Amino acid sequence: MHQQCKLVLEGLDCANCALKIENKVKTIRGIKNATVNFSNKTMLVELNEDKETMIGKIKEVISKLEPDVLVLEKDDNNEPVKESMKAEFCREWVKLAIGVIPLVFALSIEFANWLKVALFLFSYFIIGKNILKKAVNNIIKGQIFDENFLMGIATLGAFAIGEYPEGIAVLLFYQVGELFQDMAVHRSRKSIADLMDIRPDFANLKRGDEIIKVSPTEVEPGDIIIIRPGEKVPLDGIIVEGESSMDTSAITGESAPRDVKVGDEVLGGFINNNGLLSVKVSKPFGQSTVSKILELVENAGSKKAPTEKFITRFARYYTPIVVFSALLIAVVPPLVLADQSFSQWIYRALVFLVVSCPCALVISIPLGFFGGIGGASRHGILVKGGNYLEAMTEIDTVVFDKTGTLTKGVFDVTEINPTPGLAKEELLYYAAIVESQSTHPIDVSIIKAYGNHINKDQIKSYKEIPGYGIAVDTDEHGILAGNLALMKQNNIDCQKVDTTGTVVYIAIDGKYAGHIIVSDKIKDDSKKAINGLKALGVRTIAMLTGDTKEVGEKVAQQLGLDVVYTQLLPQHKVEKLVRLEKQKGVKGKLVFVGDGINDAPVLARADIGIAMGGLGSDAAIEAADIVLMTDEPYKLIKAIEISRKTKRIVWQNIGLALAVKGLVLLMGAVGVATMWEAVFADVGVALIAVLNSMRAAK
Repeated sequence: MHQQCKLVLEGLDCANCALKIENKVKTIRGIKNATVNFSNKTMLVELNEDKETMIGKIKEVISKLEPDVLVLEKDDNNEPVKESMKAEFCREWVKLAIGVIPLVFALSIEFANWLKVALFLFSYFIIGKNILKKAVNNIIKGQIFDENFLMGIATLGAFAIGEYPEGIAVLLFYQVGELFQDMAVHRSRKSIADLMDIRPDFANLKRGDEIIKVSPTEVEPGDIIIIRPGEKVPLDGIIVEGESSMDTSAITGESAPRDVKVGDEVLGGFINNNGLLSVKVSKPFGQSTVSKILELVENAGSKKAPTEKFITRFARYYTPIVVFSALLIAVVPPLVLADQSFSQWIYRALVFLVVSCPCALVISIPLGFFGGIGGASRHGILVKGGNYLEAMTEIDTVVFDKTGTLTKGVFDVTEINPTPGLAKEELLYYAAIVESQSTHPIDVSIIKAYGNHINKDQIKSYKEIPGYGIAVDTDEHGILAGNLALMKQNNIDCQKVDTTGTVVYIAIDGKYAGHIIVSDKIKDDSKKAINGLKALGVRTIAMLTGDTKEVGEKVAQQLGLDVVYTQLLPQHKVEKLVRLEKQKGVKGKLVFVGDGINDAPVLARADIGIAMGGLGSDAAIEAADIVLMTDEPYKLIKAIEISRKTKRIVWQNIGLALAVKGLVLLMGAVGVATMWEAVFADVGVALIAVLNSMRAAK
């Protein structure tokens, strides 16, 4: 039994604590994997045993590690408890202000030495009580190397060598820095949450003549809901009454409003601009587009980028190494070198300890990737994990599907060519009978061209032949409609038609009856997207299509593609993709961009599968690693730009943190740096890195 559950960790305010919780929960028997997302305070857990039992064990483990963290199971009816962050920050500032008062008295007024020490101790206790308490609790649990232990040892050491004011001041600076850091993290979380603020709060459910306001989770498929002007569409459905203009930007990233009328589909998260609408709900809330988008973005943190994994491993070894180095600095030089005091080298060791906390890296890097994923979602680009976002920076080869991806997929019948003795209307009628059961764009165009009602009761048998066409038996005739290969497969004598459109060959009762030419158009921004990819340094741009050689090569020529493979069945697309994969660079990634429905095998086989125009498509969301919510190929350029910007920000944070910490560690070892520089190298750098990470969401 394998299942997933998401837990909310209310009160989680420490990146190192998040790391400890993640590592400890993974060791619980029956847990396959656990990933804590510090950015939104959630934990995604994969279970192999009974859910309720395992959640109980997880709560027990977290309670021992972090008693102040409240564990809640997240579902549609149980949103996380909202913390009053403003009140919490105010309490902390008041506490620090009270703690500063005795310090100021001790420094500004002449008291007896014992009274000064008492004032320093009182100030230290008020400002550092929480840090010391957490450090002691963690030591009891065997968790020594965390920031509370390091700061406690460093400041108590300062007291031991008589540096009372500096010990308190450093602790005060650390606490102020932590508060600013928490405020920055909270602001970053809020900005990301605001980007994804598409969850509807209520639905106006129509019951008889009455309209009642209910939670979207209470609405069932088939129910009628009312959407007033200015309200958010709560669930996916079909308009049954009214017309309006819709703001779809929260879901698709499209800035222009979309006009909708009776029969059109609307999705949860759209905003109704003006008209009053009645909508028949098509999916329960848990399966709606808005719910899936939220789930995708929230769960994206469970798929960590290689950089995140490296920093997690780095932090595990970095702190203990620095602590033992500090111990050696405190003990060895005074014993080995002449005229060296223990107090001098202990101070240097304390500087070492303060610098050692890796918070800047542990907080800012996941926050950077999560911000990048949130920012991408604002542009209608859903990225399923930081690993895919980072992989987008290393693209070597991009492979496109043709129909519906580079071309509009909106076909029109341009020619009807029957054999002698058969009227055009008759040929179109027989073709429409065959295509009446299909939703393929070419088939829909033929039905649209026919324009009359088709009696489907006359169809006795219907068979789709993948890669060839359709065979239908009616009360009077056996009809085939498809490509030239279908005609040859059934030994029907006909000549190949050379054209740039798609040719549908038709046979009636085993005899060739004529052909219909259907044409597609290239999307307006396809050429711009190809040029953009080349400008970004993509080495190879290819296209795979099941269409004819003439059509495929013409499209490739118009767009300036490097490689094109035509007349491919679904399995052949995978073979061509493998061939292209062997030709790419060693470290480069291969991307496949398709419609996410017919191209699921190729999407899964590529390094990064991107579903184009996946709006409301379950298959697209399931098969792809990245979903472009509109039919615009140029969104791929935006996705690459966001990924590169995010990676730049992440590596800026890594470079800043390691450079400053390395410099201060070196300065501390030779006696140049004081604890002031050490605290800046810890809290100050972490604050700068968090603020920098917030840029990824913009």
